[in-house]
Amino acid sequence: MRQCSDEMEASAHFRRYNARMDVSHLLDGLNADQREAVTATDRHLLILAGAGSGKTRVLVHRIAWLTQVVGVPPWGVLAVTFTNKAAREMRSRCDALMPDGTRGMWIGTFHGIAHRLLRQHWQEAGLPESFQILDSDDQLRMVKRIIADLGLDDRRFPPRQAAWFINAHKDEGRRAASIQGGNASTDPFLEIYRAYEAVCQRAGLVDFAELLLRSHELLLREAGLLDHYRRRFGTILIDEFQDTNALQYAFVRVLAGDTGSVLVVGDDDQSIYGWRGARVENVQHFLRDFPQARMIRLERNYRSSANILAAANAVIANNPGRLGKRLWTEDADGEPIDLFAAHDENDEARYAVARVREWIDGGGRAGDCAILYRSNAQSRAFEEALLQAGLPYRVYGGVRFFERAEVKDALAYLRLIANRADDAALERAINTPTRGIGARTLEQVRARAREEAVPLWEAIAREIEARTLASRARQALSGFVDLIERLDASGADLELAPRIDEMLAATGLRAHYANESRGMMDARTDNLDELVTVASRFSRSEEDASMNELAAFLGYAALEAGEGQAESWEDGIQLMTLHSAKGLEFAQVFLGGMEEGLFPAQRSMEEPGRLEEERRLAYVGITRARERLILSWAESRRIHGIDTLGAPSRFLREVPPAVLREVRPRIHLLRPAQVAGGRAMGSSDAAGGFRLGQRVRHAGFGEGTIVDAEGSGAHARVQVNFEEAGAKWLVLAFARLEPMA
Repeated sequence: MRQCSDEMEASAHFRRYNARMDVSHLLDGLNADQREAVTATDRHLLILAGAGSGKTRVLVHRIAWLTQVVGVPPWGVLAVTFTNKAAREMRSRCDALMPDGTRGMWIGTFHGIAHRLLRQHWQEAGLPESFQILDSDDQLRMVKRIIADLGLDDRRFPPRQAAWFINAHKDEGRRAASIQGGNASTDPFLEIYRAYEAVCQRAGLVDFAELLLRSHELLLREAGLLDHYRRRFGTILIDEFQDTNALQYAFVRVLAGDTGSVLVVGDDDQSIYGWRGARVENVQHFLRDFPQARMIRLERNYRSSANILAAANAVIANNPGRLGKRLWTEDADGEPIDLFAAHDENDEARYAVARVREWIDGGGRAGDCAILYRSNAQSRAFEEALLQAGLPYRVYGGVRFFERAEVKDALAYLRLIANRADDAALERAINTPTRGIGARTLEQVRARAREEAVPLWEAIAREIEARTLASRARQALSGFVDLIERLDASGADLELAPRIDEMLAATGLRAHYANESRGMMDARTDNLDELVTVASRFSRSEEDASMNELAAFLGYAALEAGEGQAESWEDGIQLMTLHSAKGLEFAQVFLGGMEEGLFPAQRSMEEPGRLEEERRLAYVGITRARERLILSWAESRRIHGIDTLGAPSRFLREVPPAVLREVRPRIHLLRPAQVAGGRAMGSSDAAGGFRLGQRVRHAGFGEGTIVDAEGSGAHARVQVNFEEAGAKWLVLAFARLEPMA
């Protein structure tokens, strides 16, 4: 009876719309391929949608076409996106196209739809009615408690890695009971998974991965429920299909069954989340698993110039096993793609800022400029250059360098070494990483500090002397005190960078974050290495000349952490990783750090399939640009305080030379052997009125002599051999050099 009623309602719905609606507006403005995708009568469709090809518009118009022309009732449509923001946008755009709106339609993320399903069928799912959702922080805290309860060493089995182990198996549809044991390295994590499942079940708690896993199990176990939802959701549409993992694809297949109609929109060339479980092969498997599925390519790009598309097409063509497509545009070729060979990461950052200034001076908005990089650690040099230039910026989807947790952990130790009375630094450092100093011990120390009005450091000394604490707690506190004193003494004769390096090793911070990141994509150890690099390049300003180097560096870090980030209402340059940039677009894009070993990352060359994903990431980065694209690599990059020579990324070599413009012309001159009487023999003056052999003064570095120069205009720079600071390359636009008589 229910099925008959549904069919009658659908028929009435169809007649009502046809009687009163002109649906021509659903096809207005669509190109031929987009129209084909919107109006296709095939039961199953794969829309292979290239970057900037209007896929969201096609998806929305397809939903409207199905409901207003084909007669599919809105409550018969299930539309899945990957972010809540995308779901809201889809619903809003559908409401604008459909007279009766999206009432009854399910539009949401996989997790959101699974949550809705479990709320409606909590009993069948084996959950309490008031079950709660664990976010990632709550999950991590619970895993930490379980590791402690099991008596496991959290240094050998880090909580973050254990949570990753649990979520990765859930994303593959595996319960702890279905995982084969017998592996000494993973059996403890399996034990944690079992205990975690038991605790969650008792407490009625569900993490994000559990939402979909339990929903999938519910449909497989309850045949009547599955039949109901198959009849209800006869039309399923999935956006960003290349980002689906094994469980999400299994969920779609189960729900569609043999009767449903499935349309997926995706781009195998933009699958960049393999490290978190996404399976690019799902795109190709769709054609195998859904008989008679038809593929429609959307290749016309509405975003980028022809030169930018030529670069993107050429790079991605080197990936094997693609379904294949070639982006094109009716727009002009546009500007050539600029290729900049920087001397080092600071030169690269200065050039990026110069191009931003050029854009703004030409009437452009700062917010239309993006600086993209492979690793979060690369942001530091760009942030520093933007601060020096006085330009506001925003770190998109991330935190400014000196505000990142691991960097603040390291700075806390340095602050405590510099000043034992720094209570905030002591509170942060004392148990990071954990060293057996419990909450009750710390509270007793705090109580003494309050009662005797002394800093925590002094309170610790008095507690140790008074012997009021248990022996184990006293030993742990004594060990911490000895560590700080030892680092203070041993670092007195070290330069700043090796001093910080020694601290990272002796405190266990580097090992702690490396251990937590095992098997996962994590840039926290890179950020600690970058802190050493920052220190190796740090020089005290004239104002800080009376301070010791460590104190001056800590002051610099604190000031830089508190400035520069644009407010939400301000126009600011966008800084972000390539992964964060997916789905966004900018008029001008600067893509930095394009060196072998950095991009593509070194580890991508060691694991099957990773190099192809890195190339897809390059493709995503290139196609973010609308008008201008600047690619950059550095001949030398300081990593872990050591200058390493770089080679251009293979991705640069894959860009057609015809669309590239090298923007670093070297002015011929300026080798010391050519000097005669303060002038370069047979050459004109260096850029900016300075010349080879000229004596100059700099506020921070003191007096020196110009020994080399290159470039012109805003990009001109000189190498100065300073008497105390050594040789430095300085961009004249920012250097504030003064000629000496």
